[in-house]
Amino acid sequence: MELKLQAPCVVVLVGPSGTGKTTWAHNHFDSNEVISSDALRAMVGIDEDDQIASTAAFHLLDEIFTERLERSLTTIIDTTGLDAEDRAEWVQRAHEANLPIYAVLFTSSLESVEPLNDAKPRPIPKTILRKQFSNFAKAVEEIEGEGFAGVFNEKPVRAVIPAVVSPVPEDTEPKGHTFGLLISRFQWATTDLGGQLAEIAGRAEDAGFTDLWVMDHFRQVHQVGRSWEDIPEAYTALSYLAGVTTRIRLGALVSGVTHRNPVVLGKMLATLDVLSGGRVICGLGTAWDKEEHKAYGIEFPTLSKRYDLLEDTLQMLPLLWGKGAPSFDGKTFAAAELISYPRPIQDPIPIMVGGSGEKRTLRLVAEYADACNLFGDPDTIRGKVDILHRHCADVGRDPRDVTVTHLLNTMAGVDRKTLRERINLLRARNQSVEQYAEQHNAATVVDLVGLFSSYADAGADHSIVALADVAMGGSIETFADVIASFVV
Repeated sequence: MELKLQAPCVVVLVGPSGTGKTTWAHNHFDSNEVISSDALRAMVGIDEDDQIASTAAFHLLDEIFTERLERSLTTIIDTTGLDAEDRAEWVQRAHEANLPIYAVLFTSSLESVEPLNDAKPRPIPKTILRKQFSNFAKAVEEIEGEGFAGVFNEKPVRAVIPAVVSPVPEDTEPKGHTFGLLISRFQWATTDLGGQLAEIAGRAEDAGFTDLWVMDHFRQVHQVGRSWEDIPEAYTALSYLAGVTTRIRLGALVSGVTHRNPVVLGKMLATLDVLSGGRVICGLGTAWDKEEHKAYGIEFPTLSKRYDLLEDTLQMLPLLWGKGAPSFDGKTFAAAELISYPRPIQDPIPIMVGGSGEKRTLRLVAEYADACNLFGDPDTIRGKVDILHRHCADVGRDPRDVTVTHLLNTMAGVDRKTLRERINLLRARNQSVEQYAEQHNAATVVDLVGLFSSYADAGADHSIVALADVAMGGSIETFADVIASFVV
């Protein structure tokens, strides 16, 4: 069983010469992550055995360690690690850099190491080797109290993003959890946006995604990309996607209620539901991007008024989609005749409210919505779900009638090697693999199954993911293995 270490981190190898530290380090980490006193001795001296070069080699090790700490880069310190003062300094400096630091103990016996040492062209003197083993026994006794985040004997390890470090509870039952795909960035589009979008949608259907989403913004949001990047208008794009797909459900994540007249939005959704064969989900939210509204000359009321507009819209839409031509008189707008023909195929179109506001957003979800879309880690989601359930109890609604969804950026790799290769294709020049992985929740399929199991255990019924490599071959197909793990 591999042990997961939180990346980025510092790992100190502790053991006498000849116990396999260097081999272990290069088997589990990239060569550029390993600082070896032997290798540095060879660089500043004659070779790895040049003891005269030791002072310069350890000076370089300290300089390299300092530079890597400042950049928050995973660093493996490959020395004997037997000096308590050295270990104390490494621990203190790692803590100051807010990096976890681990110690790995190499427990080969003197009897097994001595013959290998004797066979070397320049063996370590027996007295020195035996002293190292004596010092190692002392280090084993001291090291548990030295402030390491973990101390363990040599074993297979993987450095992973913080989100997947913790083990999944053994009693977690992830079956039945479903997945949607959000296409949030279109920087991959060349001269054929429609064709590429259709290809992604088809791959998503084949992979087992139950729904496909685009963002309802008129320019790219700063959390995703640059404002001048391509971003198609949401409902035009959804209409196109309805024509090139057959099964997947479609929605905007989510439409700000300030973006359009609410009745016009309802009519658009009804038409799209008919044309798609009853596959539309209505995503609604209070809107948040004040600068976007200002840029386009769209009124941006106070948050209180936007909540009133959201509540009015939630009350009005079922009337618009229903029979007859009822009137509506809300807090923020009124309509004399809510006529919408053809009526949507779904009766009514399901409504999902985006946002995690505990007092009003989740209250509106409990009163009017079919689903909510939450943000945060599993513990945060668990807390939000508890609050939602209390709101449901207050309004006399069965919480099982509300689907809990959450949104997460992610990226899946078949294994650690493949994942790193793909990250290296996408990361910025001065961004480390670990930094990119944490930013995008990039992990192996096995680790992502554990992560989404944690979300399911926290009360999420459905995960909507934005794949960082969505347009690249194999991205959606690899994530399909995550989806398959939750199929009943």
